[in-house]
Amino acid sequence: MRRDPGGAAGGLTAHCRHAKAGLSHGRGPASLAVMKTIGILGGMSWESSAVYYRLLNREAQDRLGGVHSARLILHSFDFGEIAPLQKAGAWGEANARMADAARGLERAGAELLVMACNTMHCATDEIERAVAIPFLHIADPLGTAIDRAGIGRVGLIGSRFTMQEDGIVKGRLKDRYGLDVLVPQGDDAVAIDRMIYEEFVRGRFLPASRARAKAAIGGLVARGAQGVILGCTEFPLLVQAEDASVPLFDTTVLHARAAIDAALRPD
Repeated sequence: MRRDPGGAAGGLTAHCRHAKAGLSHGRGPASLAVMKTIGILGGMSWESSAVYYRLLNREAQDRLGGVHSARLILHSFDFGEIAPLQKAGAWGEANARMADAARGLERAGAELLVMACNTMHCATDEIERAVAIPFLHIADPLGTAIDRAGIGRVGLIGSRFTMQEDGIVKGRLKDRYGLDVLVPQGDDAVAIDRMIYEEFVRGRFLPASRARAKAAIGGLVARGAQGVILGCTEFPLLVQAEDASVPLFDTTVLHARAAIDAALRPD
């Protein structure tokens, strides 16, 4: 099977399997590091927040050994309150809620922040003004991975907001990494957005939707995409590497790995 640089190959099973046998207490050099506390802005939806929690802890344990895990503080939004704000275009209110939660995580002891959702990265400016601790933008480890893969034109599937608006992921990828970003058009775009808000956030990952997403990815490849971004943090629960003829870039896995990198990096 072709290796997926974003970690989608083999799905979440490959990333979340037990890497250590038993409850070893061995201490390698990495385990001597002091881990910073990561604050997570989650619940959008909780399906992907659960994946973040597992990935962050497994990555920490893989690096530190023994029974180590990540230092985490989670603010889990009720997505039933956030999704209507998105639909209504009430981005000022939605972004203010993100900033307020970020302040709460900082007060609780978080030393860096991640947002377990692509779409609400539209609140980046408000969050960065609200706190003094670093906010790790989901597009940065993504852009680095695409650049390392030598790809200049990439497809993006996600919510309609993520696909349409430059202020979430697309603009940052263009401005900072020089990438040409293609998004689905017409019925493909409608179908991708629908499955996120009507299925994924309810824990439904259907074979018919996987086939529809595969077709949308194929359309992006036909238009020249050399790789495709899974730009909704629930997408890796549906789409796998074998669903595409080009590399898939899993924002969830890349973001979680980068968060552990930052948490273990000495000041």
